[in-house]
Amino acid sequence: MKQLSENWITDGWMDFEYKKYLLLAYLQEVEKQFKEVKLYPPLAELITHYQNLANIQEQKNSLKTAFPKEVNKADFQKLKLEYQNLHVDGESMKTLDEIINFAMPKIKSQIEEGKSIYDFLEENLEIETIGLSPLYQKEGYAFLTLERSTDIYIYRYKINFFQNSMDKFRGIAMQFVSKVTKSLVDTFENIKLDLAKLYKDLPNPATFRIHSPSVIPLEESFLPISKRVLLQHVN
Repeated sequence: MKQLSENWITDGWMDFEYKKYLLLAYLQEVEKQFKEVKLYPPLAELITHYQNLANIQEQKNSLKTAFPKEVNKADFQKLKLEYQNLHVDGESMKTLDEIINFAMPKIKSQIEEGKSIYDFLEENLEIETIGLSPLYQKEGYAFLTLERSTDIYIYRYKINFFQNSMDKFRGIAMQFVSKVTKSLVDTFENIKLDLAKLYKDLPNPATFRIHSPSVIPLEESFLPISKRVLLQHVN
């Protein structure tokens, strides 16, 4: 998929029509991806682009308010002075405003479309525990399955903790292990036993099956949404 540079709004020729063309061409590609139910990386990119534009707008507004002002009018009855900002936008700044004002609603609309697809898929994913569930669940395995398919995509997961000065966060990493075909012999329970024998550092692994009733792209949608579902379930 054709990407849009993170600095697209400031790079190159500062012209509204040109930037409009770049944005609309990119959003058309995103729309095509969404119709194919391919949410990542387009959805994450859209959010980044929107945040970048919001940051530029905020910095520009902060700069404008920081410029000196002169007294424009005095209201002696209300004991109030009215000020006039001495900062005057140049042509480039006016063009930048025009681009931002055009781009932000367009990108926000596309984000909302992507989120509605994401929410629908997430709500319909089914998760179940395979075998007995151990107390330790920060590491284990996830079996990803799709409707009308006997393929089982096996991932090893690990929950990590991140902390900044204010809060503590949890994240999850999933590493592909193998793909097997479900059969009378290779049941979910037997596959779990085989994994415990093969990877002895997890003798009694927490194991979950995440099933999609819809046939959706694995890497672009199923896997990233499964990470969130599994993290919520384990928490």
